[in-house]
Amino acid sequence: MCELQIFLIMSVIILGIESSCDDTSAAILRDGELLSNVTAGQAVHEMYGGVVPELASRAHQQNIIPVVDAALKKAGVERNDISAVAFTRGPGLMGSLLVGTSFAKGFALGLDIPMIDVNHLQAHVLAHFVREPGVEPHLPEFPFLCLLVSGGNSQIILVKSYKEMQVLGQTIDDAAGEAFDKCAKVMGLPYPGGPYIDKYAKMGNPKAFAFAKPHIKGFDYSFSGLKTSFLYTLRDAQKEDPNFVQNHLYDLCASLQKTVIDILMDKVHKAMKETGVKHLAVAGGVSANSGLREAFEDYGRRHRVEVYIPKFSFTTDNAAMVAITGYYKYLDNDFCAVDLAPYARVSI
Repeated sequence: MCELQIFLIMSVIILGIESSCDDTSAAILRDGELLSNVTAGQAVHEMYGGVVPELASRAHQQNIIPVVDAALKKAGVERNDISAVAFTRGPGLMGSLLVGTSFAKGFALGLDIPMIDVNHLQAHVLAHFVREPGVEPHLPEFPFLCLLVSGGNSQIILVKSYKEMQVLGQTIDDAAGEAFDKCAKVMGLPYPGGPYIDKYAKMGNPKAFAFAKPHIKGFDYSFSGLKTSFLYTLRDAQKEDPNFVQNHLYDLCASLQKTVIDILMDKVHKAMKETGVKHLAVAGGVSANSGLREAFEDYGRRHRVEVYIPKFSFTTDNAAMVAITGYYKYLDNDFCAVDLAPYARVSI
């Protein structure tokens, strides 16, 4: 047997599938190293100002086969080389999850390989452990604290190992990303609004407006009061100046972004002090926000803690994070039954 054949036999090759919301993604990992990560978005939701579940599931059905095929070709891997299929089981939109889960089942049954169910939230945290060819890895050391912020989640997580995570605090109402998107919609910005707020905030004064900050005990978050405060500010100001938003757009975005980041970092600091850990990470879609990334870097410098900020392509929903989670579960022989059903809601 030649050396190449031995290498292929010993290698663990994972196909990851992500379909929790409106991104259809497939990735190939070999022994924890990323070979491909292909994602198809869904522009159809832009005209509705948010994700429409029925349209999302239909788009997944159209995208799933081409995306997986593209991931295999880009990785230079044949279907028969795959060791296992890792798929997002939840949380997410049920119709979207059913598409990814059903495809994973058919793929695994057809090749007689195991399936690995992945918690979407854990996958965001473990995105930090994806290794890329030719790139020096900067991997978090256990234990570390992770702020997981996205359109649907805002959590502070104590990560003790690849499979042991403890939620210290989470939002009791809206998530940070949801607050960005809803406030952006009020200002007439396109969906998703978060990136637009980030862009315009760079040109505004973050101290121009003051918005309400919640006083929640412990490490939990709340953003509903901030949204209400923002809405009332616009409503009252527009009575005097109908063009208030257009005239103050940059300052509004900068002030809103600063308020959200202040709320997030306040609880992060409290959690770091209480746990005593020296390693801090951020994950999820909102971790792409430039202001939040700068706040993390500044926090690391001021408090002398090691900070881990993900590559932009690993911040949003992607299959690389699903594949790396599946890889570690594969090493533990942690497989799932083929009749396992997806779930719309669950915690870490």
